[in-house]
Formats: sequence, structure tokens, C-alpha cells
Amino acid sequence: MEAYFKIKTPLGAEIRVTKEYWNYLITKKHTVMHGKEEIVIETLRDPDEIRRNIIDHSVFLYYKRHERLYCAVARHINGKGFLITAYPTDKVKEGETVWTK
Repeated sequence: MEAYFKIKTPLGAEIRVTKEYWNYLITKKHTVMHGKEEIVIETLRDPDEIRRNIIDHSVFLYYKRHERLYCAVARHINGKGFLITAYPTDKVKEGETVWTK
């Protein structure tokens, strides 16, 4: 499947998102993210903080404050990865901080 967008993160990973998956995310998982592609792209490209998931070490949580705090969650291994989800949040979740601005 063709990528809707690809973003290189500060960790060097290239995160892919297909149009089909983005449509699923904004219609089923987090409808509040409709029209917020640029926020997700910017959160992955230039986050304020990146944390590694406590349970699955191949999952990273990217945080960036825009008009509010957003989290983009991606799985990546060996420099390649994909977006799992993205959503607005009130706080940074637990996890090992692996990168900060």
C-alpha cells in the first residue's frame, strides 16, 4: 500500500501511514483527529519528548504541545515503523524518556 505520509523522526525511524489506516483512525479510533494530519506529522518530526512504552519496547510515544498536548504512538524497529494511533491528551504517560527537545 502506498504511504499517505512518511515522517523521519529524531530517533532516525521512518514512520509510514497509509490513507486507509488514517481513515480508520479518524473514523473509528479517534474521530477528534479528523483534519489533524499536520499535527501528527509535526509531532513525529519535531516532538517535545519521546518515551518508550514500558511493556513493548518497540513502541514509542511522541508528545508535542500544539493548542493542546498531542501524542502520536508508533512502533518501529531497525529504522522502519508505522503509526499505531494519535490523540489529544492531558498528560504524558509513564515510560522511559528516550529523547527530549
